[in-house]
Amino acid sequence: MADIEGTNGQRTDFRAVGRANVPGRLSFVIATGRARYGNDCVAPGMLHAKFLRSPFARARVRSMDIRRARALDGVVDVVTWDDPEVLAANGGLVHPPVDTMAGIHGPLIPGEAETEDEEIGAVVVAVTEEICDEALRLIDVEWEVLPTIVDALDGLAPGAPVIRHDPKQLASSAAVGDVEAGFREADHVVEFDWAHARRASHPPNPNGSVAWWAQDPWGVEGDTLYIEGVCPTWGSFELRPMYQVTYDTLHRKTLFQGGKYCDWFHRRSQMVTPLLARRAGRPVRCVNARQNDYYPGGQQRVAHVKLGFQSDGTITAVEESVIHDAGAPRERAFAWGDSPAFSPFNTTRCVNLKCNSQSVFTNSGRSTGSQTSPFDWDAMTIAEQVIAERLGIDVIDVALKNVHGPSSQHDPGVPPGLRMCIEKGKEAMGWKWHPAGARQLPDGRMHGLAFRYALSPRHAQQPYTATVTVQADSKVYVPLKGPWMGVYAADACALVVAEEMGAKVEDVILSYDEKALFTPVGGGSDGTTASAWVMKEAAARCRKLLLELAARSRVFDASPEDLDTRDTMVYLKSDPGRAYPFGKFIADEGFGDHDLDIAATYFGRPPETTWHKGGHVLDVMNASFCEVAVDVETGLAEVTKYVVVCDPGKVLRMTSFEGQLHQAMFFSHGGLMEEFVYDRATGVKLSTNMLEYKKPTMLDLGPIETYAVETRGGNACYGASGISHCMAAPQLPVCAVANAIGKWIPPPVTPDRVLRALGKC
Repeated sequence: MADIEGTNGQRTDFRAVGRANVPGRLSFVIATGRARYGNDCVAPGMLHAKFLRSPFARARVRSMDIRRARALDGVVDVVTWDDPEVLAANGGLVHPPVDTMAGIHGPLIPGEAETEDEEIGAVVVAVTEEICDEALRLIDVEWEVLPTIVDALDGLAPGAPVIRHDPKQLASSAAVGDVEAGFREADHVVEFDWAHARRASHPPNPNGSVAWWAQDPWGVEGDTLYIEGVCPTWGSFELRPMYQVTYDTLHRKTLFQGGKYCDWFHRRSQMVTPLLARRAGRPVRCVNARQNDYYPGGQQRVAHVKLGFQSDGTITAVEESVIHDAGAPRERAFAWGDSPAFSPFNTTRCVNLKCNSQSVFTNSGRSTGSQTSPFDWDAMTIAEQVIAERLGIDVIDVALKNVHGPSSQHDPGVPPGLRMCIEKGKEAMGWKWHPAGARQLPDGRMHGLAFRYALSPRHAQQPYTATVTVQADSKVYVPLKGPWMGVYAADACALVVAEEMGAKVEDVILSYDEKALFTPVGGGSDGTTASAWVMKEAAARCRKLLLELAARSRVFDASPEDLDTRDTMVYLKSDPGRAYPFGKFIADEGFGDHDLDIAATYFGRPPETTWHKGGHVLDVMNASFCEVAVDVETGLAEVTKYVVVCDPGKVLRMTSFEGQLHQAMFFSHGGLMEEFVYDRATGVKLSTNMLEYKKPTMLDLGPIETYAVETRGGNACYGASGISHCMAAPQLPVCAVANAIGKWIPPPVTPDRVLRALGKC
């Protein structure tokens, strides 16, 4: 079923992989509320902890009087930023620097806040959360309020306050080809601006942790730290040196994690609860309230693009200047600068590219860096529409004119998978391009269309380890260390193991093992590439061992090549009726009262991607289509249809595939409504909840149609290449509105902005 050496078999007879509506065990427990998160943990004698939080966007604690808080009945401890134990964890510094490139956690309890609502000054430990709240109100703080920046453009003005780093130190420029020569070759040179609004990260389950210390019963030297709710990888990297615990004396019991993607270093609770528990001699729980997890997940981005192209639509040169709001992250700022190496314009035959990047640290929020639309695909979406409108040709024809084929950037062909995506999407959409403002619907609203293609890296950034075990009960056990951010990969991996082993899906048991070396959801969206790949290879090795064991048994007088597996049974190819459960051979080979387990392990990652050139990895391809209707009297823009067609190489779990595409369209829809609003004078957020900050709901979205085009172009598990980040397209509905009314409106495209653009308010 698989080549053990690591090449893909071109299979077509899948029995488990790719089936529609295969139940997901882990997703089921989440949907039904049965999933146990770290903040669900209740330990005997557990205390509660809460941080003091800054009411200012940027402020420093001058002095603090905690006497009244300490005296409150039920208060066990009040730990301040200048406590000796806190200073020791901070390397002896009151205000340790935050290395945003290395991802250092920063101070356990800072004495200076860089964003509103940031933990600062003190943390209270008490017998109830209510007493914590009361004690925090009793702390008298003298604040030094510092100058703020909440708009990246303001941070570039002369005399602007400097947040962490002078913006001049965060500017970069990179180029390929001869940009000026490319502009001279152009028949048309246009310039345009585009922007991203700040977007909220609003996880459904707030992050938090519960920690306690205990003497290891097995006699391991030193105390053992038990902690629930900590990120399994990044969190433990920091905890081990901070508290002098080893891999063996650090235990994390929770499978599911609160929070979301890229919030790893926002979790001060996971860093401080071990200290609080050690001081109290009891378990301590510290969990954020929902409003405390309401921060920008995507920051402001403003860009100016100079675009050169010929009269047939061929792009000859691109120069983009981008200003990124890096916020005040506790981790490295993802994609601070968009260099041409990651530019979507590398998917075109244009070889004259330049990117000027400028990042500005601000006090706008605890962001995940400047990650807003990875790899800057929105610039490409808008550029193609600008060309189409200028020349009066279909935007899809512009894309097909410029995209290059798989052999090189000079290949004039269109990748077959991408062409199939586009053709399927046009058919599903009933695509009929029209110039801006040219089509009115029967109800009087204006009709708009937008299109976007994307080619993206396939992520397999690091190798993983997987172990597959068959036991005497005929079950196939797969130890998992996660998933701590999602469940798609874990359920897909179960299908892959069932496929390789020839087992029933229900006989594959996903067993959580905190010490397992394998993590099914790795960084960079590689769940269906690196993760499923190692699972496939481990399962193939395990099956090989099982067949060898069965061939040695008294049941069959045959060689391993004469045997096969199906429905968790080993059978004789020449006589399929002679079939026996996996467990029979394991039990027969046991000794005494013990059964023999069969286990196989594989370490590695998928082979090199099938489309790799000059450092550009472009295996993942998709096409998105959006249709809107805009009421020019009310300004309301309604998405009437989304169509998304993706070529993932091979769909491993159809339900997961569809879920990811729907999720991407929810994200994209935010271009019509999502925006953080600030008091520019103080930096305080004015939209801090679901009433003031409008996120899309099921009632906001129009119909979403999703399709898979499986060209088997990938080189990971069964030809899978993944879906990846590039599906998110917040400018897609924005471009559709521009096509409807002939006016470009920076997001969010709210009714008041539409009416203002039309001169009606």
